[in-house]
Amino acid sequence: MEQRRLGTSGIEVGAIGLGCMGMSWAYGPADQEESIAVVRRALDLGCTLVDTADMYGPFTNEELVGRAVAGRRDEVILATKCGNVVHDVETFEIQRDGSPEHIRTACEGSLRRLGVETIDLYYLHRVDPKVPVEESVGAMAELVRAGKVRALGLSETDVETLERARAIHPIAALQSELSLWTRDPLGDVLPWCRQHDVAFVPFAPLGRGFLTGRYRSADAFEERDFRARNPRFQEEALRQNLGLADRVREVAERLGATPGQVALAWVLAQGPQVIPIPGTKRLAYLEENAAAAEVVLGEGDVAELDALPAAAGSRY
Repeated sequence: MEQRRLGTSGIEVGAIGLGCMGMSWAYGPADQEESIAVVRRALDLGCTLVDTADMYGPFTNEELVGRAVAGRRDEVILATKCGNVVHDVETFEIQRDGSPEHIRTACEGSLRRLGVETIDLYYLHRVDPKVPVEESVGAMAELVRAGKVRALGLSETDVETLERARAIHPIAALQSELSLWTRDPLGDVLPWCRQHDVAFVPFAPLGRGFLTGRYRSADAFEERDFRARNPRFQEEALRQNLGLADRVREVAERLGATPGQVALAWVLAQGPQVIPIPGTKRLAYLEENAAAAEVVLGEGDVAELDALPAAAGSRY
């Protein structure tokens, strides 16, 4: 698989990574053994950037990933996150804690659960409005100096915050949502990343699975799947959004690819610093996603996809 670089860190990864959240959090039940097999197969396919977070589960996703990569440490680039604390598992209520004390404690916990001595890419999952980002990143920079972390990242932040963080320590990656139905970062955040040699790591590049064409009704989701309450999957918005999915399917049929592969190829086409991390807990979908790295979109295909209407409904 084509290699892409995590900013100025010098760390190289496959152009398509693997998001592991759904194996333990937000998307309903998952089979642990198949999930472990998915992580291991991802490494076989060259999807070397494996993404988790302490809040997924909470905590159990890091343990699962740790089991999956045991014995294969030199093949994987492990990314995890701190700063989000699950207050209520049933309602998905999350509180933020970007204090230096919490970050130091969280890092130790992540290292233990992952079973590694160093985290390759450590993100501040969300900036805590009560803590200046300079203090949070300063604490993370101490972890780099201590050899516990190789590179730092932020998630879902604006350009001003990126500038402030970058003044404290180099930022290797920004993780944010980007897909054919979430294009907000194209305005200023992605151009900033290009200008400053920061990798852009899109989560939900398949529109939470919608762009694959597999979900055409809100009834498709189990009660514990947060998408059942997601505004874009509600009946009126979904009816409008199906037209967008149908257009993606038309492009895919013309190219001999799947709709999901076309959606991922469009994300990859946004620049060489873009490294999507589609999540899956199924081997078949992993194989499909990895193969998207070989799908070539022509200029006309990209222009057609660029022209698709915005999605109906807010992200959350």
